[in-house]
Amino acid sequence: MSKQIPAFCGGKPVRDTKLFYGHQYIDEADIQAVTDVLKSDYLTCGPKIGELEEKLCRITGAKYAVACSNGTAALHIACLAAGIEPGDEVITTPVTFAASANCALYCGARPVFADIHEDTYNIDPKSVEDRVNGKTKAVVAVDFTGQSAELDELQDICRNHKLVLIEDGAHVIGTKYKGRANGSIADMTTFSFHPVKTVTGGEGGAVLTNHEEYYRKLMLYRTHGITRDTALMEHEPDGSWYYEQVDLGYNYRMTDMQAALVISQLDKLQMFSERRKKIVARYNEAFSGLPQIAVQREIPESDTTRHLYILRLVLEKLKIGRKEFFDALWAENICCNVHYIPVYYFPYYQKLGYEKGSCPKAEKLYEEIISLPLYYAMTDKDVEDVILAVTKVAEYYSL
Repeated sequence: MSKQIPAFCGGKPVRDTKLFYGHQYIDEADIQAVTDVLKSDYLTCGPKIGELEEKLCRITGAKYAVACSNGTAALHIACLAAGIEPGDEVITTPVTFAASANCALYCGARPVFADIHEDTYNIDPKSVEDRVNGKTKAVVAVDFTGQSAELDELQDICRNHKLVLIEDGAHVIGTKYKGRANGSIADMTTFSFHPVKTVTGGEGGAVLTNHEEYYRKLMLYRTHGITRDTALMEHEPDGSWYYEQVDLGYNYRMTDMQAALVISQLDKLQMFSERRKKIVARYNEAFSGLPQIAVQREIPESDTTRHLYILRLVLEKLKIGRKEFFDALWAENICCNVHYIPVYYFPYYQKLGYEKGSCPKAEKLYEEIISLPLYYAMTDKDVEDVILAVTKVAEYYSL
């Protein structure tokens, strides 16, 4: 948003400089890690990929990890490994980035949207079960904001109906569910390393699993369906150079430069997690006292490293709507965002026959939410500026 937004509440803005909703933190160790790769023999397809995969397994407890080019690629190859194909249905939440549903479309399947819990904003297992039918092949459960989805309940549904549980963990790295790190629980869990996430590689993603069969398929789909594993070949190798394409895969490889950056960032995961928790606790403390704001509920089973902080407006107590509140925060130089527009609102999905009204709790949530700044490098003053701006706008427009 480049235009200058006028002051809404009058007087001087809370801040003279803009504070954005998310931002990466890069230190000298990160820069050195990437520089070392740039000076090495391998920029891609090198040793850093395996090193990152091993580190992800150590952190999460998963048996296997497959690094790839981004979080969307991770979801795509997870769906391919799950055997999703034309005629299948995949259940997911509409409160997510489009990739959580697009991954089903990539395989020729149809996304089906389940509603959310109105207070945690995560997918509701009961709504998932209500949408299961003979065409359902998988559930893509999103850990929205970094809070774990109810994985035990979702696993029970998937086992009972012989479905694959894919956890879209783009927000969730650093979180634990019932004492276990997310990434080691679902049939497959995908991560994203986009710059606004808790750890970044600039871009990048990964799929984690405990199932060897899925792992072998993921490895193929990541790299054109090409293998040098003689156990997977159909013909006798001509020599040590020999390889075969045994399936139709994609070029979803991660570079060693990205992998090196993620490895270095993972060394700071605990530090990142603790700071994010501290900011969330301060926000919750401040906003719990404002009648114009509803604070997101966290389930006790989730030890959450929050990716997003969602401000939910109690519109009945305000003279203005979400748009005006959003613009007023920008006028205070708090550059917030909205996560997310329900996926089936998009024109592409409406052309496929999706209509508004199928997930009323998700749709109501969308009308009332704003994402506030939340990232490791925020200072205590930054946090207090956000609180002051929200309080200023809420009280100025209070009914």
